[in-house]
Amino acid sequence: MAELPVRPAAIRSARPAAAVGRARAGAERGLWHRPALLNLISDLLTLAAAVALGWALVLWFLSRPLFPLRELVVLTNPAQVTEEQLDYAARLAVRGNFFTVDLEAVKTTFEKLPWVRKAEVRRRWPDAIELRLEEHDAVAYWTVSESGDARLVNRQGEVFVAASNADMPQFDGPQGSSGWLLARYAEFSSQLQPLGVRLVGLALSAREAWQLQLDNGMTIVLGREQEKSPLVGRLQRFVAVWPRVQSEIDIEIKVADLRYPGGFALTPTDASVLQQPVAPAGRKGKQ
Repeated sequence: MAELPVRPAAIRSARPAAAVGRARAGAERGLWHRPALLNLISDLLTLAAAVALGWALVLWFLSRPLFPLRELVVLTNPAQVTEEQLDYAARLAVRGNFFTVDLEAVKTTFEKLPWVRKAEVRRRWPDAIELRLEEHDAVAYWTVSESGDARLVNRQGEVFVAASNADMPQFDGPQGSSGWLLARYAEFSSQLQPLGVRLVGLALSAREAWQLQLDNGMTIVLGREQEKSPLVGRLQRFVAVWPRVQSEIDIEIKVADLRYPGGFALTPTDASVLQQPVAPAGRKGKQ
């Protein structure tokens, strides 16, 4: 009896059927077969489009000439800044309407004016900008030693560029030393008060040597700070003895050199007096 061969067709056909089932189940779990997720994505896209459209409409509305700026209100009374300068800065900086004007740009433009130290700007409904100015209060002229550039110094010791013909002292020194000179000017001026003179010039060299110019034409050479003989002490000694020395010599002095620890040297305005026996101009005064 012949044996019939066993055909594994049924076994082989079972594997493709299982794979097809798994693929169909995976497809049913995909994005397009999840209505809740599709609805959420659709809602988010709609919301984003609505926000973008709304923002575009707001920008378009604000850019319309519906809120023009008609007035610049200056809340302070400028002492140095002219009306022409304010008009020029306003025409240069004020762009847009009440909502779109760049206040920071307006502030920066006004602070570039020569006498303006700080500027504050804000909107005033419905069609104005308020401006508050802080001007420089100049207290001295300033010359930078390295370049010779002329500047002004304000009460805070800051250097700024402007023109002035006021009666102020002259400062000369390295760049960045204006605040130091201003502080020392007040100190030296206080020490010189007993002599009835005014300090009109103060110079600081690159080696930190000090020189004072008085309104009577005399120059006081202080030199550098010394641990054993500080500047303040040397100037105090000079102020204490100078009235008596001046009455004794009765000579107009051009330079008083205080760089000596125990006294000072004098240089007369007229060098010819050195040849006169009654005028000891080369004498040193000591306390």
